[in-house]
Amino acid sequence: MDNAKIRATAIFATALLAAGGAVFGAPAKTNVECAKDNGGITLPEGFCAVVVADDVGSARHLAVNKNGDIYVALSQVNGDSRKGGIAALRDTNGDGRADVTEYFGDETGTGIAVRGDWLYFAPDDKVLRYRLKPGQLVPERKPETIVKNLPEQDEHSAKSMAFDARGNMYVNIGAPSNSCQRSDRAPHSPGIKPCSLLERHGGIWRFKADKENQTQGDGKRYATGTRNVIALAWNTPADQLEGVQMGRDQLHDLWPEHFTTKQSAELPAEEFLEIGEGDNFGWPYCYYDQLQGKRVLAPEYGGDGKKTDNCEKYPRPIMAFPGHWAPIALLFYTGKQFPERYREGAFIAFHGSWNRAPEPQAGYKVVFVPFAHGKPAGPYETFADGFAGTQKPMSSGDAQYRPVGLAQGPDGSLYISDSQRGRIWRVIYVGKQ
Repeated sequence: MDNAKIRATAIFATALLAAGGAVFGAPAKTNVECAKDNGGITLPEGFCAVVVADDVGSARHLAVNKNGDIYVALSQVNGDSRKGGIAALRDTNGDGRADVTEYFGDETGTGIAVRGDWLYFAPDDKVLRYRLKPGQLVPERKPETIVKNLPEQDEHSAKSMAFDARGNMYVNIGAPSNSCQRSDRAPHSPGIKPCSLLERHGGIWRFKADKENQTQGDGKRYATGTRNVIALAWNTPADQLEGVQMGRDQLHDLWPEHFTTKQSAELPAEEFLEIGEGDNFGWPYCYYDQLQGKRVLAPEYGGDGKKTDNCEKYPRPIMAFPGHWAPIALLFYTGKQFPERYREGAFIAFHGSWNRAPEPQAGYKVVFVPFAHGKPAGPYETFADGFAGTQKPMSSGDAQYRPVGLAQGPDGSLYISDSQRGRIWRVIYVGKQ
């Protein structure tokens, strides 16, 4: 679609929204011009993308305030121009591109969210929040500490957050392990049983969202047996916590007598989970094999890829994705800009694999899962693709971009962040031509 058509569509959208307000699938009310190549990604017909910013830093999750200001969590602080762990972006002239970028915060991290007048941010060992005053891009005061002294670890250290409507905050605490072996990632090392890591790791903890200086002991272990659920979100229409779990690695490397390299590339599934209070999803003892459609016993605990033992007692995922795609962000769409079929559905950002060799690496995309009545209503479909920039990347370093964060703007636009080059996209619906 050329720029003239985009502008004409935007004028049409203005009239629609002025007349009726909430119109499902009304093209975006905007003066922006989408990038001719959508900033290097592909999108379904009727959608286009604006490159909001480039080179903001090593982006992780992002959040958009009600006035359109964007906050991006960073995993590293690079150079004198980036002196904080959060990038704050503002578009002052309405062209869709950030013309103001500022940095603040003393720590880096992953989880970030706007809740009311507060910006929540999760370094690897705590959860902070900053007061956001009207019109103010960068908070002027130091943050409050909501949760402190969370486990620090070398593996799966990132913390992510979700909030329900009752004042609770849910925090992912990943397992600092592949499969709770006596020697992590060592061939034929048996698993520890019971896995002592589950006492403080490998689960979701619930805290009060507005209470300062909580520790892990003040919270409640809401669910356990999850290896790492960075892609965590509250499904508001269903009133349900949900997440997409990263499955374990290296089945062939560690147990070559039971698994081929092809099986190791495809297994186990990345699991889309409904997470209820008290749920146990079976890590590290069992994993979900999407090819067989069942949970099977992990080889560290006597499995051979077929044995199930008592693994069937653990809840099944509501959907299973191919192995090692690395789900890292989950968003339930509640806006009205996109067509109605997207309403209440789930977007998932897959960061992309590093360990599918000798098969090509995979993932590096954003998918959409339609929902109806709080449940998946059809198979997943690719929504945004082309991030990798090549059809068959052989390592994660080959990828041009890697999607890592998702956020919904106040107008219903979808924002996507990239960890490779610090690019931010804004996806808008302009209508089919």
